[in-house]
Amino acid sequence: MGLQGFERRLERLVEGVFAKAFRGGLQPIELGRRLTREMDVQRSNSVRGVLVPNAFRFALSPADHDRFAGFEDALTRELADAAREHARTEGYHFIGPVTVELETDPGLSASMFLLAAEVREGEGGIVGSLVLPDHARVPVGDDPVTIGRLPECDIVLNDTKVSRRHAEVRRDGVAVIVVDLGSTNGTQVNGAGVKEKALNDGDSITLGGTVLRYEAS
Repeated sequence: MGLQGFERRLERLVEGVFAKAFRGGLQPIELGRRLTREMDVQRSNSVRGVLVPNAFRFALSPADHDRFAGFEDALTRELADAAREHARTEGYHFIGPVTVELETDPGLSASMFLLAAEVREGEGGIVGSLVLPDHARVPVGDDPVTIGRLPECDIVLNDTKVSRRHAEVRRDGVAVIVVDLGSTNGTQVNGAGVKEKALNDGDSITLGGTVLRYEAS
């Protein structure tokens, strides 16, 4: 499922100016397949569930890294999303943010690559992130994340249906919960109104006319 979505997004990514980079040599889908396979190989059981690597570093040949340079940020973002989708499908858990890096290894020939993957705990107690409509991410750590129209909120929404201090997302032990702060129009999780609700990976949070997504990574 994760790789299928990755392939579909990749088709859109390589349209136009990027298309020339994919006429031969190393294909990005090969990186995606290796990444998800590494997650499967390195999975381990713990009290938090099945843990898998969340930090990935690809070493590419100079030629392949040059080919990907024009859209490296987009590619690493898509690879990270593929990792999250694979974890969601398989029921895997991360203990920190998903990161993907590309680096050059002069010792590698074209089409060859290496992958180092590790389980890396998030700095500052980060346990997940809120994905905004513009795809920006706001990490959820030890401090509550406030959401509303007031400028002092951590996430400021320009939505007249959102209250000035509408809701907050915070840690509660090992769980992450969303709490409605007495908003006028209420808060919904996956379409159901809530006052307080523990969040699962992939849950959608609706505030007024705005939808955020929680990702436990």
